[in-house]
Amino acid sequence: MNWEQVLAWLESLGQFGARPGLERINRVLDALGRPEKKLNIIHIAGTNGKGSVAAFISSILTAAGYRTGLYTSPHLVRYTERFLLDGTEADQCELARHFSLIRDVVARLQTESNLILTEFEVLTVAACLYFAAQKVDYLVLEAGLGGRLDATNVVDPSLAVITRIGLDHLDVLGNTLVSIANEKAGIIKPGVATVLGAQETEVTAAICNQAQQKKAKLYFAPELVSAYPKEISLTGQRFDLQIADLPRQRNLQIKLLGPHQLENVATAACAWYALLKQGVTISETAFSQGLATAFWPARFEVISTDPVTIIIDGGHNYSAARALARTVKQYLPMEKVLLVIGLLGDKDVDGILKVLAPLAAKAVATRPNSPRALNPEEVARKLESLKVESLVEPDIEAAVNRALSMAKPGDTVLVCGSLYLVGRVRERLQHN
Repeated sequence: MNWEQVLAWLESLGQFGARPGLERINRVLDALGRPEKKLNIIHIAGTNGKGSVAAFISSILTAAGYRTGLYTSPHLVRYTERFLLDGTEADQCELARHFSLIRDVVARLQTESNLILTEFEVLTVAACLYFAAQKVDYLVLEAGLGGRLDATNVVDPSLAVITRIGLDHLDVLGNTLVSIANEKAGIIKPGVATVLGAQETEVTAAICNQAQQKKAKLYFAPELVSAYPKEISLTGQRFDLQIADLPRQRNLQIKLLGPHQLENVATAACAWYALLKQGVTISETAFSQGLATAFWPARFEVISTDPVTIIIDGGHNYSAARALARTVKQYLPMEKVLLVIGLLGDKDVDGILKVLAPLAAKAVATRPNSPRALNPEEVARKLESLKVESLVEPDIEAAVNRALSMAKPGDTVLVCGSLYLVGRVRERLQHN
């Protein structure tokens, strides 16, 4: 297959949606010789922050001289964004070769037993093949939905990491924090060290219980790492870290903005500490360089500051909306903010809008590029009930242009609500 044929095949698989379970992907991996067994894996699950934590950890490993793979989801614009080798997107032709091999195996198994893989399962198998072929020293592997039955949970990692857990995907993972925590904790393997980021009390208890049952050593970031903010701007933030018994790390810098990113840094720093305890060589210099160079797009990402500040943020659940609101108040306390917002209908729409409405002088409601998108008319109606003057513009590019036309120098246009929205906006703005 060439790359265009790969894209067509992946699109055809999208109709099968998300189907939790490991039997299908295990059968395909068996047929391919279990390529994931050749990989040294750091497996990351969580509701919020797992992409940023994955980016920090992979950047630290790369700075330390390790050949590092990073597999994440979803992508913003291109599928190749999901497959990063030392921070660089995978080559389409190289990936196509692996997808061709997978399709042949899937076609045979479908004929034999009517086996049909989902899009995410195929992508995960491709990641195992690609990074094994690249002979990476480490693969940082981000779980998709959940943990226990997520397609990525076929691996035996050397380290597991669980970031902050919140209420999302309730139809699949359960409608309480504890039920979701138990699903996410499914990535903990017997005897495998696990890093746990900051959590609600009941989440910590549930995960500690699973770790004890599996005799997995637990590194709890809030107990081992303290962050001391020093300076913030729209270009980054500077801080000190105290990590367990290590010398204090001073004047560290990251590009990612917001107080929640310091929480993510603490989780990544705890992972560094856990790796050191495993005998992995990563110097303090590599740690600080890795943090400084780490980048994760569409997370309070500043696209422009002159004459109007344009920021995009892909947070798409209630917890992410709260983090976004705190960041806006911290970084833009005096600016007039115009929202360009689009949401998916299966999210906590009312909760998200109640958090974001106080930020907005005006709003333009639009439609994310997803079949699950909520009608922008409904978003606008709900915002109006929250006392936010709102316009409707279903076309994404036209919605951004409408907001920019209303903005005055010094104002901020904030595009938010869904990765399916901000990915498209990011691509258009960067090509203007």
